[in-house]
Amino acid sequence: MIAPPTASSTAIASSRWPATPSAATKHTTREYTLSARSRSRCRSFRPTFYCVGLNYAEHIREAAAKQGIKANLPKQPDVGYRAVNALIAHEEPVVIPRDARRCSTKASSPSSSARRAKHLSEAEALSCVLGYTIGNDVSERVWQKSDRTLWRAKNTDTFKPMGPWIETEVDLDALETRVRVNGRETTRFRTNAMLFGVATYISHDHPLCHPPPRRHHLDGHRRHLARPQAPATWSRSKSQGIGLLRNPFVAAGATG
Repeated sequence: MIAPPTASSTAIASSRWPATPSAATKHTTREYTLSARSRSRCRSFRPTFYCVGLNYAEHIREAAAKQGIKANLPKQPDVGYRAVNALIAHEEPVVIPRDARRCSTKASSPSSSARRAKHLSEAEALSCVLGYTIGNDVSERVWQKSDRTLWRAKNTDTFKPMGPWIETEVDLDALETRVRVNGRETTRFRTNAMLFGVATYISHDHPLCHPPPRRHHLDGHRRHLARPQAPATWSRSKSQGIGLLRNPFVAAGATG
């Protein structure tokens, strides 16, 4: 696995993290104290990453049933952009804006690319995947319905937590994701029960975007979360085989 810098500013070198995708690696347990500048560099991401929406049939059927309409399953991946300002780490707070009215969160299973790639077939697509992590994907549903784009509903600061690390050895078919809110399990699902798998949507968008390394794809399964009040609401997303991502949800102004 590839771990980000911790609160103690210490990073552990991993035998699975090559300097470049093709470089040889050596196992080491040495620890290095990172400067503030190094930590900033380690946490940098590309300006955008990608999300595949409407990719779980259960999610689509559930939403349609609540609206009293027929479920309409997509025939191809629905890929959208997400903004890097929304990214936060494990245990960092999701800050709900003062004028937000109805926020929801969903567990997601982001994949991270290791190299530039373009015009990949579905059979070749996973060759560019470095590994997988966990996301708490937050949306403001009133804004999503009223705005022409998703600029604030999906991309508000702190709305896309990811972590706690990138796991490089994953059997997607064996993964199960569980979500707990304040200790109560709200959903459990097979992580790879997607309408369009990771290889499908990578091959679908790579011919157009020529994405750089460290680009992330996000897939999610929704469960609603009421607007948090003090004390903080905690959302935990756990993926067997990857780890645990936990974030408090707080109202704007509560973090100082």
